[in-house]
Amino acid sequence: MSANIIDGAKIAADVRAEVAKDVAAFSQQHGFVPHLAVVLVGEDPASRVYVRNKHRAAAEAGMNTSDVTMPASTTQGDLIAEVRRLGDDPNVHGILVQLPLPDHLDQYPVIETIDPLKDVDALHPFNVGLLSQGRERFAPATPAGIREMLIRDGHDPAGKHVVVVGRSEIVGKPVASILMQKQSGADATVTVCHSRTTDMPSITRQADILIAAIGRPHYITSDMVKGGAVIIDVGINRIDAPERRRGYRLVGDVDFDAVSEKAAAITPVPGGVGPMTIAMLLRNTLKAANLAVDGA
Repeated sequence: MSANIIDGAKIAADVRAEVAKDVAAFSQQHGFVPHLAVVLVGEDPASRVYVRNKHRAAAEAGMNTSDVTMPASTTQGDLIAEVRRLGDDPNVHGILVQLPLPDHLDQYPVIETIDPLKDVDALHPFNVGLLSQGRERFAPATPAGIREMLIRDGHDPAGKHVVVVGRSEIVGKPVASILMQKQSGADATVTVCHSRTTDMPSITRQADILIAAIGRPHYITSDMVKGGAVIIDVGINRIDAPERRRGYRLVGDVDFDAVSEKAAAITPVPGGVGPMTIAMLLRNTLKAANLAVDGA
């Protein structure tokens, strides 16, 4: 068996095109365009690249974006004040604070300062609570992208056993919450594994759909996967590759070559889940602009 490749780049392009069409209709109807503000603290190179990609995708979708760039020495109070200012600005519809923050800053008070109606990363406790109750306002972009990929590639989670490896706040926990809900595109039986799970392979081998989000290169090996499973690889890890110009290459949390010989379908890294994250962020920003119009 050789797995079908789930083309996240193609699916993301479709989603972005749909968002662009909806943004054009929204702008024509209401006389303004959705505006996403991104707060970046410090000089983390990976964060800067990611923010740049967000701006490019938003511009292609017809949205406005703005950067609030703050030095790594920014105080907790100054950062919270800036986030509060953006929340009070009626011309800003979506707010995203790029994580991780410098070590001296506590992300949780910052997240709690974001207006829940502008929280396009879906990290505010209010939005997390709504999500857990099946009353989704915003879904975190990466988990929402995973759901979208499964649906569009013909892998309806309903009735399936989904095993999530990883319990992070931005992927593991929310994707488990999303896929267990009693609603379309979900209705799965969900098991979450993590670093303290005993005999993890015995659990992952039960998965009809296996979502790897543990942040360890090639952690999921072929003996951890049952034949015919659908594999969603969220990991983006750098490993040494002296033969390459940059000296490294990107790999996922899954041993792609070995597992793809056993799985029915698998996402590549890069080109799988990554492109979906930005596409779903744009969808959330458009939703936030609609909420601003509706006064919800």
